[in-house]
Amino acid sequence: MEALVTTFVAAFLGEWGDKTQLIVAMLAAGTRRPLTVMAGLILAALASSIVAAIAGVWIAATIPIRAMTLMVALALLFAAVSGLIPRKPGAPGSQRLPLLLTAFILCLAAEMGDRTQFLTFALAGRFDSAPLAAAGATMGIVAACIPAAILGERLTSAVPVRGIRWAVAALFLIAGFITAVKALQLA
Repeated sequence: MEALVTTFVAAFLGEWGDKTQLIVAMLAAGTRRPLTVMAGLILAALASSIVAAIAGVWIAATIPIRAMTLMVALALLFAAVSGLIPRKPGAPGSQRLPLLLTAFILCLAAEMGDRTQFLTFALAGRFDSAPLAAAGATMGIVAACIPAAILGERLTSAVPVRGIRWAVAALFLIAGFITAVKALQLA
């Protein structure tokens, strides 16, 4: 259960102001079909989280606990640094693909190699639970993107996204340093 809650919180916090949230806001505002956009997001978040969680558990089986704890620390520090980089939504592009497929492809591309995927990878390995880590990360990503789907382009004016990103980056930085120090103290 710890893997579910931890990855949910990490993904939820990590997605604020991130590319995926901005893509959902842009697509929901441009199409006025937030439920279809959310369906594409859910599929993409699930696919991304499953890949990350399975890979994390697989790698964790080959390395000692100290290295796995250091990997979690690196994931947290990476998430902190990534949170300080401003994000801007891209151009909407072609309208030739069905909206569900467009949302899926854009959200999956935004999630691949993203800080949320790296956190899911590290936490799934640390807790040795791919299903719970994937479920928690998926729910966290979706929960963070619900306001984007509802508010659309008004998200950045209605919610202090920049302030949230900076506060979350500070939390990840502190957690990363504490985790790294604990990992180095393990015998």
